[in-house]
Amino acid sequence: MAHLDDIIARVDATIAAGVIAPMNELLIALSDDAALSREERYEQQQRLRVAIAHHGRHHREEAEHKAEARREHLTSGGTIL
Repeated sequence: MAHLDDIIARVDATIAAGVIAPMNELLIALSDDAALSREERYEQQQRLRVAIAHHGRHHREEAEHKAEARREHLTSGGTIL
């Protein structure tokens, strides 16, 4: 169980950092981890997949919000400033 605890801690830290590249790297590394059972590996990979999906959704929503705010600012009063 010590190895699984280490993996869980790594997954937690990687998700907390919120950077996609390390999440993808760990996702791939877990595929080759023979010390974990199939179920344990799947569970940790699924946590990473969900975090990646949420990060992408959040990024897209934030970009859309910024674009809308910029559009409103540029067209305030019906004229382009």
